[in-house]
Amino acid sequence: MSELEEGQIVLCTVKKIVGTTVFVNIDEYDKEGTIITSEIAPGRIRNLRDYVTPNKKIACKILKIEKGHIALSLRRVTAKEKRELNDNYKKEKSLAAALKTISEDSEKIISKIKEKSNLTDFFEEASENPKLLEKFMSKKEAEKILKIIREKKEKEVSVKKTFSLTCEEGEGIEKIKKVLPEETTYISAGNFSLKIKDKNYKDANYKADKLLEEIENKAKQQKCVFSIEKQTK
Repeated sequence: MSELEEGQIVLCTVKKIVGTTVFVNIDEYDKEGTIITSEIAPGRIRNLRDYVTPNKKIACKILKIEKGHIALSLRRVTAKEKRELNDNYKKEKSLAAALKTISEDSEKIISKIKEKSNLTDFFEEASENPKLLEKFMSKKEAEKILKIIREKKEKEVSVKKTFSLTCEEGEGIEKIKKVLPEETTYISAGNFSLKIKDKNYKDANYKADKLLEEIENKAKQQKCVFSIEKQTK
């Protein structure tokens, strides 16, 4: 497995809060990191526990690695980065569960795979080159796990939401840029679309609605006018 790098987004579990510092465990690497109050959220924070509590899983960005100390940030993680990390976490959990159904040595297999790569990337590569699996398990087990993965793989669906966003005040274009996420596509003057893909319509629709909610909140902050036009699958 690759070493931790500055700028990397990692999944962490909150261990404890001491004064104004949050101590977390970087899950995949089993290393400790810390988050200072100013890196929890923008603005004044009255109570850290409004944002983090022990055992809560959070997505963090690595700010600095120095002499064994890892400084992290919660507030610098974008909504898109958080979604991607959470999606990958769910995929890894699903793959680990599938391995447990075909081998009594699943924990050992997972540990060996993680020395080289993460589970998601490894199995994506193994789907194209099944022989890779035989380095970690028997041929029979490799055939079983590939069968399970292929059976679970559903056709990806997408949800498209169309909305309007205008800002008539000065620097309107710059303000709109601050509001729109990367998943947005320009249609025409003041009109945009948002397309989200997932394994089922319910999850895709939920993610799209959450993004629209974020856009609406940012639009209010920038004093822009936001409205949802229509919804299509």
